[in-house]
Amino acid sequence: MTDNVQVFHINTRSSSAKAEPVKVSPEAQKRAEEIIKQYPQRRSAVMPLLYIAQEHTKYITQSAVEWVAAQLEMPPVQVWEVATFYTMYYKKPVGQYHVQVCRTLPCALRGARKVSEYFHKKFGVQPGEVTKDGMWSFEEVECLGSCGTAPMCQINDVFFENLTDEKLDQIVARIEKEKPDLRYSTVKDELGAGLAGCPKSEIMNS
Repeated sequence: MTDNVQVFHINTRSSSAKAEPVKVSPEAQKRAEEIIKQYPQRRSAVMPLLYIAQEHTKYITQSAVEWVAAQLEMPPVQVWEVATFYTMYYKKPVGQYHVQVCRTLPCALRGARKVSEYFHKKFGVQPGEVTKDGMWSFEEVECLGSCGTAPMCQINDVFFENLTDEKLDQIVARIEKEKPDLRYSTVKDELGAGLAGCPKSEIMNS
């Protein structure tokens, strides 16, 4: 596997880069206003509002950025600066279940490359690609903060830890069969029910 390096160029000079702000649901708009009130400066709410926008558009589009910028009264390019820095904001479409494989040192030492190779062979896609049925995608990311349970990955917003090929086979098969909700909703401020029987954290349940 090669390193998954993605470069995003944002043309801030061309008027063609502009778009109408996306129209979010009344519930999302209300939640955004509640979050903004929690900060002394509106622009400090840029990260949670990016999550709200992504929840609506599925990935960060120019229209999503324009909406965030309008809510926070800041230039769209500054919103893009945040969105392109963090891997949890998707800059292009991802699968219904998006896998982020941690490749930082502790995971690398304990088999992160094998985890990436597993998903590559299982789904027939490279990092950053989506399966033809739109169900799966994966990428390699930096530290996800679960070094003690390496190797691990995050599927949507849920951790799966101490991974082996056999364990991954079971996880993938169950997800494909049960279609669990593995997403955190910023609008509802709650995490989906997850995969039944799988702990939210293997450290907390050890």
